[in-house]
Amino acid sequence: MTTNNLVLTVSCPSTRGIVAAISSYLADKGCNIIDSSQFDDLETGRFFMRVGFRSETGAQEAEIRDGFTGIAEKFAMDYDFHQGDKRTKVLLMVSNFGHCLNDLLYRWQIGALPIDIVGVISNHLTYQKVVVNHDIPFHHIKVTKENKPQAEAQLLQVVEDTGAELVVLARYMQILSDALCKKMSGRIINIHHSFLPSFKGANPYKQAFERGVKLIGATAHYVTADLDEGPIIEQDVARITHAQSADDYVSIGRDVESQVLARAIHAHIHQRTFINGNRTVVFPASPGSYKSERMG
Repeated sequence: MTTNNLVLTVSCPSTRGIVAAISSYLADKGCNIIDSSQFDDLETGRFFMRVGFRSETGAQEAEIRDGFTGIAEKFAMDYDFHQGDKRTKVLLMVSNFGHCLNDLLYRWQIGALPIDIVGVISNHLTYQKVVVNHDIPFHHIKVTKENKPQAEAQLLQVVEDTGAELVVLARYMQILSDALCKKMSGRIINIHHSFLPSFKGANPYKQAFERGVKLIGATAHYVTADLDEGPIIEQDVARITHAQSADDYVSIGRDVESQVLARAIHAHIHQRTFINGNRTVVFPASPGSYKSERMG
């Protein structure tokens, strides 16, 4: 592979000299750093860094990767090199609410979300025609209390067969088992129809309406065994008034959900998210890099 638009992601114990070591190494390899973000977490003592770069001497990714081993060992780094223009293989899951699914399909279709949608899984047939009309494989996996282990085995088989690197729960209304969450840790993103941690449960908009709130929102997070408590990637809110109904809350909330989920996926596929215990570090796209990220 060539080194057009490579990305280096690093997580390690915080200490002096990390940035200097990385930048000096890349310079010695004839690489030009295009953008760089870093964060030093004083509470956990962890350091996080994302570096976008390209080679100006034709050095290959394997050569750059192999030569970096010594630096990684010195600083006890968890690290990886990524192809900046590689399209992530994404598997979508949906139940009976299709606003997030439709939004993601549209963004994918116009190139605003540079991913390869390798399939859609649903426990209902509601959106089968929509998915098939986009020439995307549709997998109907019915879930009941009795067949849940078998259903999850089918899900994992689809993940393996498609090579899916990320699973997105686009309003998939089934709870995943602890075992599945652990197996795919950091590879499942969920959109929760509430501004967590408030108003949890099946009908948060009704709860919000009954409490007369003035802001409603949505939360995208990584899925863990703790229901709706995984590390948060993205959130947003919309202002409302006393004159709006519960149905208005739902309509406005669904717009927010769609936007929040798309932004969370965008951050993940461009290696801008780092899980930091129960939290995340999410680096924003720099002004110079956003267009190339957006269009892949």
